[in-house]
Amino acid sequence: MSTDEPNKEDRDSRLKRRNLPMLGKLAAFAVMMFGFGWGMIPLYNAICEVTGINVLTQRDASAEAFAKSTQVDSSRTVVIEFDSNIHGPWRFKPTRRSMDVHPGELATVEYELVNTVSHPMAGQAIPSYAPQIAGTYFRKLECFCFQQQTLQGNETRRFPVVFVIDPNLPAEVTTITLSYTFFDVAGQVGKSPAADPSAARGRT
Repeated sequence: MSTDEPNKEDRDSRLKRRNLPMLGKLAAFAVMMFGFGWGMIPLYNAICEVTGINVLTQRDASAEAFAKSTQVDSSRTVVIEFDSNIHGPWRFKPTRRSMDVHPGELATVEYELVNTVSHPMAGQAIPSYAPQIAGTYFRKLECFCFQQQTLQGNETRRFPVVFVIDPNLPAEVTTITLSYTFFDVAGQVGKSPAADPSAARGRT
């Protein structure tokens, strides 16, 4: 027997032993990636909860009672500016750019949304505030951002935002900018009108 044959067997054996840890790491990585994909939805929900995205779009259940019981501070005026941004085939804008309100006063502004394509589209509006602290004192009774909106092809709709500014807003805040960004909702493109009976309501 050649002396090279045992050496070859030893080399193969050592190579296999060296490869075993690598195979184990690759298997663990595959399991981890599978688990990551499976856990994307709860992970997304957790991120939204931590960052406050879900909070921004949740209905304020106590806002109506707050508006009814709050005294209007007519000695103070806050300028509310309205802004809009889009991601997708939409036209989206406020019907007015600003208004003056007294803290505690009920106010309404409308946003106009247009689906510029010929098939149904769905989207979600996410609000933001400047300064950021103002979001705590901006109480909405009604807002299209509380739920996804589906528009039929080339449909135009106007959505009211009914709000009240908490009189506890810090005195140094004299101007608040309310900005909405309207995003496409994945998986909703081409949704049939029959699948969403609410889409026919409020059509202009």
